[in-house]
Amino acid sequence: MGKNKIIIVKGTPIAIIENQKQDYISLTDMVKGFGDDTMIYSWMRNRNTLEFIGIWEELNNPDFKGNEFVTFKTQAGLNSFNLTPRKWIDATNAKIIIS
Repeated sequence: MGKNKIIIVKGTPIAIIENQKQDYISLTDMVKGFGDDTMIYSWMRNRNTLEFIGIWEELNNPDFKGNEFVTFKTQAGLNSFNLTPRKWIDATNAKIIIS
């Protein structure tokens, strides 16, 4: 990993992390200033979020496991559905999120 950069959003420092010449914004830092970790899990349970990151993966990640994406998308929004960044990465071989 390269050197991290910091941006300030409404007084909250948020890291921009370089990994393999790609910049990633720290969701963890974002929620520290505006809520808690449950915000990330709620965000990942949202059908629109899953569709967005799933489509990004399909377009940009040749190793993406689309069948797992379809399974998650079908369950998204249900009260019983829970998804963490690690579970998403492990199940789909995702690259848009690092954990």
